[in-house]
Amino acid sequence: MRVEDVMTKSPWTVRPDTSLKEVAEILVGQNISGVPVVDSESRVVGVVSEGDILLKETGGVGSERGFLARLLSFEPLEELKLDARTAAEAMTAPAITITRRRPVTEAAAKMLEEGVKRLPVVDEEGKLVGIVTRADLVRAFVRSDQEIESEIREDVIGRTLWLSPDTIAVEVDKGEVRLSGVVGTKADAELVPAFVQRVPGVVGVLSKLRWEDENGSKQGRLLLWHKQP
Repeated sequence: MRVEDVMTKSPWTVRPDTSLKEVAEILVGQNISGVPVVDSESRVVGVVSEGDILLKETGGVGSERGFLARLLSFEPLEELKLDARTAAEAMTAPAITITRRRPVTEAAAKMLEEGVKRLPVVDEEGKLVGIVTRADLVRAFVRSDQEIESEIREDVIGRTLWLSPDTIAVEVDKGEVRLSGVVGTKADAELVPAFVQRVPGVVGVLSKLRWEDENGSKQGRLLLWHKQP
């Protein structure tokens, strides 16, 4: 499953000169927690989140602090945001983005690594085409066993690994995947479960795949993977 399969298309955006009051009205009115800031060519230049606005609210007294206090501040970026009046002044930049054809697992990993709740989705020219949030990824994880099995057969085994789906038996029960059958090489037997475990909705993989060695005899290895809580 790719980012484009779960992202919100045509998301709300603001321009760099949009006032913070207007940004706040959009966040509240649309029930969203952040909004991309785009230039005149729809390229993402930053993101304004609830946190950026709350920083200004909770630290508003900072605007009355003396020049020396500001000079000695250990967080100059936050000090600047306290005086922000526009999206450009309050936004977090550069924006952390992802392209539409990347797997959702990569989007999830990037959100966790960067500590963000949303990623603007851009095309090859850096222009905004959508936005993906943590909520989108959670919804992607809540899938039927049939949907998971279909993706494993068609995308993982067929399109990604170029193997014949007919040679591999795939069973899915409440997100637990069982693989059996015969593949061409030991490498294939190891790659299939490695890719399957990345499919959204998969909570565990039990692989009993076998392969043929140079002498034509079938070899096998039991591989067990389970998502850590």
